[in-house]
Amino acid sequence: MVCIAAANAGATSQDLKTGYLVGATPKYQQIGLLIGVVVAAAVIGFTVQVLDKPTVDAATGLVRHQIGTEAFPAPQGTLMATLIRGLLSQNLDWQFVLVGVFLAVTIELCGVSPLSFAVGAYLPLSTTLPIFVGGAIKGIVDRRSGARASGGHGDDVGAGSLFATGLVAGGTLTGTVVAFLHWSEKVGNAVDSLSLHAILTRGLGEGGYEVLGVVCFAVMGLLLYQIARRPLKL
Repeated sequence: MVCIAAANAGATSQDLKTGYLVGATPKYQQIGLLIGVVVAAAVIGFTVQVLDKPTVDAATGLVRHQIGTEAFPAPQGTLMATLIRGLLSQNLDWQFVLVGVFLAVTIELCGVSPLSFAVGAYLPLSTTLPIFVGGAIKGIVDRRSGARASGGHGDDVGAGSLFATGLVAGGTLTGTVVAFLHWSEKVGNAVDSLSLHAILTRGLGEGGYEVLGVVCFAVMGLLLYQIARRPLKL
């Protein structure tokens, strides 16, 4: 429920600009938001029911859930769960919360977005580094196109933004599909057998395999840069 509420709060804060860009009216945006609430409640509830297989720890008697572990990591969900659990049990470490509040005020006075700083603080480096690289590519494209010189913010609906949106959506859908396939142990083992990790590691070594990943990421970044420089044809 908290996840759905947070998602809808974020959608409400952004849908007006998005609707303006695509020519939508507030009436139809609200209708779409209502549809999104119903669909999200059904889909997220079904996903949690399928993927989360709780087990009871024999030593402590506590229930351990799959979501939030190494199998299905969820840093943002874990953070929200920690806050809610602390509020309900009335043992939340308020000193850390207050430190975060004053840090946010200080960062805001320095002219830096506290939300961006907070996201970078609790998300792992493996998540924030690609975000930084994507932002750097957009900054380079904007600088070369003269968007900053003219005081603009670049093309919000350019080819690069659409390509990056597709990457985000594709990665999310692929991760969800793979997680669903691991619902069945036999199907999950069959999917794991298709992985080239073992073959590439034996052929290239552990270090070579990591270098190959960096090269593939660099190629994708170069592709994003090339696409972002193209004018969008409507």
